[in-house]
Amino acid sequence: MSQPLFGLVPAGQPVIVTPSETPSPTTFLYSIPSPAKTFSHIVVFLLPGVALPDGTAAAIYLITPPAPGQAQPNSKFLGGVGLGKESAIFKLGGNGQGQDTSVVLGIGIEPAESVAARMASLSSSASASSSALVPVNQSQNQSRTGGPTTLVLAQRIIKNAFNFLASFSGTAGQVEVVPLKAFEDWWRKFEGKVRTDPGFLERDD
Repeated sequence: MSQPLFGLVPAGQPVIVTPSETPSPTTFLYSIPSPAKTFSHIVVFLLPGVALPDGTAAAIYLITPPAPGQAQPNSKFLGGVGLGKESAIFKLGGNGQGQDTSVVLGIGIEPAESVAARMASLSSSASASSSALVPVNQSQNQSRTGGPTTLVLAQRIIKNAFNFLASFSGTAGQVEVVPLKAFEDWWRKFEGKVRTDPGFLERDD
């Protein structure tokens, strides 16, 4: 699993595909600086062509510094992505708001049953920002104002990226890969399209 597996999109920031640390072959840490531009939501998705091992899913954690007297940092389970739910958006609450702070997100590849059980146990308020490993139903596709929800917009961004990057897919041995430069090209073209047609993501095509 040396190739990138996941993409992260902090709201208003570029796509991140390279972990800051890889403590183990199934554990990935992403340190996301949050200096001037703060964010409260983040999208996590499987990169095009990536398939997790059978019976597993990716558990997403928010890592926070240890409390006074604690030796280890704290981790808060946010939800998961995997087969049938390849992307999700998570609300980080008040994190990422400081001038010189950073957000650390941890992703662990774990048994799918364990991830699903913890997702089911999340309270309704905590799980509102990350749906279970099933597709979003039609009633969740629109916000109270009639426009698409943040989740739907995020899914459309990912769909746009997938469609663009699919043509760059190649193989390294038996593994399907996408060059990182292709992500840079997609992001540049995507930003240009947003500037010229800001409402294109709100149209359901």
